Amino acid sequence: MLTQYENIQVSVDGSKESDLAFSKAAAIAKRNHAQLHILHVIDTRSFQNVSSFDSAMVEQVSTDAKKRMEEYTARAKKAGITNVEYSIEFGSPKTIIAHDFPKKHNIDLIVVGATGLNAVERLLIGSVTEYVTRTANCDILVCRAKEINDALMDE
Repeated sequence: MLTQYENIQVSVDGSKESDLAFSKAAAIAKRNHAQLHILHVIDTRSFQNVSSFDSAMVEQVSTDAKKRMEEYTARAKKAGITNVEYSIEFGSPKTIIAHDFPKKHNIDLIVVGATGLNAVERLLIGSVTEYVTRTANCDILVCRAKEINDALMDE
């Protein structure tokens, strides 16, 4: 039985794995004529460890994230996906990726990379990915990057 996905969420963080997840999510969205939701979560816990909280630092992180998301959106549109949007959220990546965003946007497929940018989380499977696969209420596709293949963009 083939599932027809309508709302696909892909979580990106700048890692090779999330780039592969984006490519796979875009291909699935194109095949299904689905809406592609590109999500980046800025982990607010990382700012709690900074002794002198600097609003300029938050602004820089937000600016960098917006630039990256606009690049992903342009790639999706170039590949022929017309129904694409991006969101930048602040908070706990685990909760936002697995529960908050999917509920708000009626997501029926979440695509994530196997590991993220945090080296500690690369031991087996990223802790965010592990949490999402265990607790989300929709289908999950976990992408393992051995080699980034942007075949979608060649179509």
